[in-house]
Amino acid sequence: MATKKPPQSRSATSSVIDTRYYRDNLAAWDERAPAHARAEGYGVERFHADLTYLSDVVAFDIPLLGDVTGLEGVHLQCHIGTDTVSLARRGARMTGLDFSGESLAQARALSDATDADVDFVQSDVYAAVEALGRERFDFVFTGIGALCWLPDVRRWAEVVHGLLKPGGFIFIREGHPMLWAMDESVDDELVAGYPYFEVDAPVTDEHDGSYLPVDTTFRADVSHSWNHGLGETVMALLDTGMALDLLAEHDSCPWEALPGKMREDSDGEWRLLERPERLPLTYTLRAHRID
Repeated sequence: MATKKPPQSRSATSSVIDTRYYRDNLAAWDERAPAHARAEGYGVERFHADLTYLSDVVAFDIPLLGDVTGLEGVHLQCHIGTDTVSLARRGARMTGLDFSGESLAQARALSDATDADVDFVQSDVYAAVEALGRERFDFVFTGIGALCWLPDVRRWAEVVHGLLKPGGFIFIREGHPMLWAMDESVDDELVAGYPYFEVDAPVTDEHDGSYLPVDTTFRADVSHSWNHGLGETVMALLDTGMALDLLAEHDSCPWEALPGKMREDSDGEWRLLERPERLPLTYTLRAHRID
């Protein structure tokens, strides 16, 4: 079980990731990437065996995403590239961006082995416009468990706006901020033990495992994350010059986010064992650039 420490005050502004936080997170993702590529939860072997297979995240949202055939897309914080390759299989011309070189090595291996036409670029997400080019993409994609690694959601929204062509859209399926606020160490109750709203200092997590079963333990056992309220994320996008197209909250997520409190249903999604209507677990958002 992960041990989270509540946030402590700090003097640095939230627009810049503290060097120590960045270093710890990079080490954690670099070390976990090969294990994630072997883990059943990411389904890498299924991508090899079935060239039509899609990641659970992308498959879930096809009705809301719509047709992306021929569109130029970028997947920010792409990790080992399973969602990126899935979007390429849906017909998009995809670029994946991540700050972890080890994650991108796994992503390139998957792309090459399955003949997916995807470019991968190593960069911090806040430098994505400089790394990739301004007003280049028809859509930006962000998957589950990405925004929580960024301290400033408004700065992220500015990056999204800068990457999009006028009329282009952002598509997100993310963990709901109420889920990220839950204290999973409390066995019998749903307890909001961590911030719902964005605060300057991160929640520090000491954990030598991962968020899904893996075949190893890790030396890089410290990471730092930030929550962003749903209203904060929506308003950050609107304030940059975006218009909201849809916002859907879901009572499910594609992994056992609260161990011991969830069941896996026939659709491959996990829901609370009891009264799943109590807690939103993920959300889908789509917005387009209007200027």
